[in-house]
Amino acid sequence: MWQRIQTVFLGITILSLIAAIFLPIYLHVDASGKTHALYALHYTVIDNNVRTSQYFPYSVIAVLYIAAATIAFIEIQKFRNRLLQVKLGALNAVFLAVAVGVAVYFASGLLKANQGGNYDYGLWVPFVAVVCNWAAIRFIKRDEKIVRDSDRLR
Repeated sequence: MWQRIQTVFLGITILSLIAAIFLPIYLHVDASGKTHALYALHYTVIDNNVRTSQYFPYSVIAVLYIAAATIAFIEIQKFRNRLLQVKLGALNAVFLAVAVGVAVYFASGLLKANQGGNYDYGLWVPFVAVVCNWAAIRFIKRDEKIVRDSDRLR
């Protein structure tokens, strides 16, 4: 199972999504010294060492990341059924696209509301998951083609 390259790509997808949950998506320190940070689980404002966190609606990003990582894990387990793997990969691509879109939406809203700030690693790491998911689907399709061609030769 792990000797197949698509399994390695799916493993990287899972690891990058788990890392994206804990990395900041947006970070801003304003003139008064307040730190604004958006994570996949919450939006936090730190003012004079007083931390205020807001979980809803920002935790939707983490839910989508966890769902995508779970789908990738299930996709690894279904290595005997390549067509199901391709379907799960397509479903995972949808979850990843929605998750990245929601993260960009929330980060852009905070960027406008705070008149500044920077996108951080938590926004860019999921793109690694998107690329690895795409590569895994490509290699699964290639394996399926090899199997179908070998069946035709018999």
